Amino acid sequence: MRRVMSEQPNSDEESTGGDPHRPQSALRLPGGQVPLVVGVTGHRDLVPAEIPGLRAQTRAFLERLRRDHPDLPLVVMSPLAEGADRLVAEEARALDIPLIVPLPFPADLYERDFEAPGSVEEFRALCAGAEVIELPLLPGDSVATIADYGHRRDAHYARLGIYLCAHCHILLAVWDGKESDKLGGTSQVVRFHHWDEMPGFVARSESSPQILAEDESDLVWHLVCSRDQPDGAPAAGLRPLEGSWFTTDTARPRSEELPAAYRSIFERTAEFNRDVRQFSERIKAESWPLLAETAPAGVAAVAAPVDAMFRSADWLAIHYQSRVTRTLRALYTLAALMGLAFIAYSDLPGQDLMVFPFLAFFAAGVVIYRFAERGNWHRKYLDYRALAEGLRVQFYLVSAGVMAGRTTKFAHDNFLQKQDVELGWIRNVMRYSGRLGDILPQGQEGVEFVVREWVGTPHPGSGQLAYYERKAVERTGLWRLTQSLSMFCLWAGISVAVMMAVFGRYIEGTLNDLAIVLMGVLPLLAAVREAYAQKRAEKELIKQYLFMARIFGNARRRLAGADSDASRRQILKALGDAALEEHAQWLLMHRERPLELGRMS
Repeated sequence: MRRVMSEQPNSDEESTGGDPHRPQSALRLPGGQVPLVVGVTGHRDLVPAEIPGLRAQTRAFLERLRRDHPDLPLVVMSPLAEGADRLVAEEARALDIPLIVPLPFPADLYERDFEAPGSVEEFRALCAGAEVIELPLLPGDSVATIADYGHRRDAHYARLGIYLCAHCHILLAVWDGKESDKLGGTSQVVRFHHWDEMPGFVARSESSPQILAEDESDLVWHLVCSRDQPDGAPAAGLRPLEGSWFTTDTARPRSEELPAAYRSIFERTAEFNRDVRQFSERIKAESWPLLAETAPAGVAAVAAPVDAMFRSADWLAIHYQSRVTRTLRALYTLAALMGLAFIAYSDLPGQDLMVFPFLAFFAAGVVIYRFAERGNWHRKYLDYRALAEGLRVQFYLVSAGVMAGRTTKFAHDNFLQKQDVELGWIRNVMRYSGRLGDILPQGQEGVEFVVREWVGTPHPGSGQLAYYERKAVERTGLWRLTQSLSMFCLWAGISVAVMMAVFGRYIEGTLNDLAIVLMGVLPLLAAVREAYAQKRAEKELIKQYLFMARIFGNARRRLAGADSDASRRQILKALGDAALEEHAQWLLMHRERPLELGRMS
């Protein structure tokens, strides 16, 4: 059996060999793209007579997903327990859909749960070629403490259910629809997927700051089944073999068609994949990795999928930022030229023909604006930058072994949840990219790597601290340039006005015309530069860069004084939370400053 992960920072393609405790990836997915991950939970004791129908329904569902979302490679995440887990995995394998196989504990211990003849051999055959992820034992447990059936062993199945919910985009539940208190059972997994709580293991309703926010991670496709036991019929109102979408929507919790909000999220993810494919060669050649050559081998093993996604998102953000910047400069330049043409037309004699350049400049602005709007350049720039910064935080939290308590959600849990629900596609990307973060042992090497590469060292300045300090200086310089230009234009205009008031009767002809033009042109140039600076949020960015520089500076001092790796991880977790919150504020600020044709002047 291969335990799997991507070794390449720009790809999820397979590699072989190496330390058996360091996973190698068997997923054959294009580098830097996001699949549509279908997690599987379900009963083990299926009714034999229903199995052919369940297979047919499962296959039809997977084929429909593939048909409806052609730009999202389909992946099934199944623990391969007997019953529903394995049934879905077998149908996925028949359709040549890659498998991710998370296990609650080591495989040899897991295999003891398989009772049917030939079950172990079936399990191993499905694991061949799949990405197998063995979750570490829970704190305080050992192989001996979970060898026998009981609460401690059940807790690992509960954690496995949480892992599925945290890292899939759709939960396929082959379930009788009945509520159950069995720890880690299908009912509790569905409950956690909907409400982020699992009684007896974790009650996130007591701790999550976003528990009442809309959550795009609650999407379940419920395939109803019976159970091969007394009173095994489905819950009242449900019929065996019927399938429906099941969410927390109070008005319409069940529907035959995928709800529109989720369809929009999947389309945004598909759009990202299309852009990655379009620019794949340039991304491969020009993108910058987070995964430095000095990264410890264990860190490189689990953080590589996050790095691959970051490289794609970061390059695309820079690409669309460049397009947006050029568009803004063109629009405001044309606005200035329109103002000059209008001044010449209105204030200078014999310049009636200047109305035609005025209209030409306006038409050029319309063409540029429409082109940028049709390509969604501004939205893509903001979305991809937000994704890249979220992945940056996720990369370093994963590398340091920072986890969020007993759940497996961390950087993607609440990121941007206060913003537009459509931004849920960003969290969907992070659900997939962070799937290996749960298996990294908490070692000192990862913490040291993160402190060095993310926070930075003081001599010479490096990491994000040096970046924010440098950007604060650059933005302050730009803002001062704007202010200086405004003051110059103001006083120059006043000087011309005073000159005209005092000496106007002595100035005639061309000099008089020039003075009149200057009185109009100088305020125009100042206004255009001020508007451009406002659109770029230059003043607000100075505050953000200074704030983040202080945050990273404080983190570096606290890290230097910390007396244990556990304390350092707590500081890094707090730093990650602060960074994600600030990125969300940055996104909101720039979304309020879209490209607008009506503000060219």
